[in-house]
Amino acid sequence: MSKAKQYATEGVITFLIGLALWRFTGDVDVPVVTLTKVGVVLMVVGGVLSANGLWHAARGRT
Repeated sequence: MSKAKQYATEGVITFLIGLALWRFTGDVDVPVVTLTKVGVVLMVVGGVLSANGLWHAARGRT
């Protein structure tokens, strides 16, 4: 698997996990963190990883 494909796959999976946390954990109380905010952070990280994968694919790096 090339780096571009790996980054894009990791980014999409991370984004989807963050989306699920953001969407479905509004009622859950955790003492230290707010799961909806963790979901937003994971969506941002997933977007950055996906963009990095697209960048590597466009540049032709392996």
